[in-house]
Amino acid sequence: MEKAKYIWMDGEMVEWDKAQVHILTHTLHYGNGVFEGTRAYQTKEGLAIFRLGDHTKRLLNSAKITMIKPPYSQKELEDAQVELLRVNDFKQNVYLRPLIYLGYGVMGLYHINAPVKTAIAAWEWGSYLGDEGLEKGIRVKISSFVRNSVKSTMGKAKAAANYLNSQMAKFEAIDCGYEEALMLDDEGFIAEGSGECFFIVRDGVLITPPNDNSLESITQQTVIELAKDFGIEVQRRRITRDEVFIADEAFFTGTAAELTPVREVDARVIGDGKRGEMTKKLQEKYFDVVYGRDEKYKHMLTYI
Repeated sequence: MEKAKYIWMDGEMVEWDKAQVHILTHTLHYGNGVFEGTRAYQTKEGLAIFRLGDHTKRLLNSAKITMIKPPYSQKELEDAQVELLRVNDFKQNVYLRPLIYLGYGVMGLYHINAPVKTAIAAWEWGSYLGDEGLEKGIRVKISSFVRNSVKSTMGKAKAAANYLNSQMAKFEAIDCGYEEALMLDDEGFIAEGSGECFFIVRDGVLITPPNDNSLESITQQTVIELAKDFGIEVQRRRITRDEVFIADEAFFTGTAAELTPVREVDARVIGDGKRGEMTKKLQEKYFDVVYGRDEKYKHMLTYI
């Protein structure tokens, strides 16, 4: 990870190496904290954050779900992210990580009396699954770990505790020689990746599962909107693992993953074993949007 100059912590710009918390920070012990992942791109008109308002709203929604009362409004958090990018003077694409967490002061599972803290970090970061992966696609393993069930967790919150499930799935996939995991829900249907939503293409139709067992993805929603611009039929329905094996194309979407083709799943080659035509079309369109090259979607960008 590339260091930046400052991290925003509860209204102050703190030097990167001095942005620290107490070892008895409540979230560190019990996992109740919420965060976001947001990207900013170096456009011709300067650095611009993609869908800042939507990401910040989801952060506050996550806090509401997990019974955390944020000390800052949406506008204050958006302004803080803009100011953080200004003072760090980034020269490349940037990843932002806002975090609302429970600080030092109480122990035990009852968390309501713990102080609520807020921090925003940002650093220069390239493609999550590699530049080669964006072009040629990645190899994926269907995980032995089932996605957290709605019977026991709250998947609409981007909560720290939910990601132990993802960590174990990701480790297993890499340990087995793959690059990413694909997780099933507790009924055996495709849920999502370790940190991405999943799409397949069959006979010209774009298919992605409902968000029953996954986060409400901002990137997924963007890709669906772009597909409709192209006149592509989009279906939101359950997908079985064997349907994935016989798909014409497949890809992941997410703030970090952007739009990454999948060329192989569980030793089955997907389509021609390379980035498919629809995937390529949507990927190029997506990058036009985030880099400010598409006038229709410039409203999704917040320029610094």
